[in-house]
Amino acid sequence: MPDPRDAIAQLIDIMARLRHPETGCPWDQVQDFASIAPYTIEEAYEVEDAIARGSPATLLDELGDLLFQTVYHARMAEERGWFAFADVAAVISDKMIRRHPHVFGAAEARTEAAQVAAWEAQKAAERASRAETGTLAGIPTGLPALTRAAKLTRRAARVGFDWPDAAAVLDKLEEEAAELRAEMRNGSEPVDRERVKDEVGDLLFVLANLARKLDLDPEDCLRGANRKFEHRFRFIEEALKNEGKAPADVDLDRMEALWGEAKRQAAGKG
Repeated sequence: MPDPRDAIAQLIDIMARLRHPETGCPWDQVQDFASIAPYTIEEAYEVEDAIARGSPATLLDELGDLLFQTVYHARMAEERGWFAFADVAAVISDKMIRRHPHVFGAAEARTEAAQVAAWEAQKAAERASRAETGTLAGIPTGLPALTRAAKLTRRAARVGFDWPDAAAVLDKLEEEAAELRAEMRNGSEPVDRERVKDEVGDLLFVLANLARKLDLDPEDCLRGANRKFEHRFRFIEEALKNEGKAPADVDLDRMEALWGEAKRQAAGKG
C-alpha cells in the first residue's frame, strides 16, 4: 500500500505541472473555478453510482477522480494566493475535531440524537461566525433542487414551521395537483406557461417534503424510479427487437402490454 503522504504529494505535483503556464496541458491551463465546477458535481454523482452498483474497483477509481477535483480547485486557489491544498486539509481536520468533542476532547460520549443536535449547534455557530444569519442560511444554491427543497424545509421545521405529519403533506399534494389542473386548458394544454411552471414547481416541492416526512431521500427515490423506468423500457426494446421491430413500429397499447410484463417479471423476482 502506498504511503498516503507520498501519494498526495505526487497528485499535487501532477496538478501543478498540468497548470504550468508554459509547459502544462493547454486545456488545463485555461480552466477556472466556474468551468471545473460541473465536473466536480459530476464526479460526486459518479461516486454515488459506484456505491449503488456495489463495485469496489469502480468506487476506487471514482474516489480518485473526486479527490483530483479537490486538488484542482486548491491549485487554482493557490495560484491566486488564496490558499493551498494543505490549508484545505487543515481546515476540515480542525472542523471535524471541533464538531466531535466527545471523541477528541473531554466531553462525555453522547447518544446519536444528542450528537446530531450538538453537530447542528456547532454548524449554526460556524455560520454565525461567517455572518450567515437566518434559519435558512448556508444551504448551498447549487444543490440538486429536490435535495435543497428537503434541506430548506428540514431547517424550517426546527423552528416549528412544518406539516404535522406525512398525511398532511399528502393533502397538500392533492391541493397543488388541483391548482395545476386548473391552469391546464382541457386538461392538457397550458393557459399560461409561466403559471404552469410555477405550479409544477410547487408540486415537486411538496413531493420532496413528503419524502422528508417519510424519512426518505427524495433524490434517492427519484434515482430509483429512473432505474426502474430504464429497466422496463429496455425490456420493451429487447422484446420488440426479438420480433424484428422497434418501439416506433408499434402502438402505445403494445408497449404498455410489454411494460406490464416487465413489472410482473420484476414482482416475481422480488
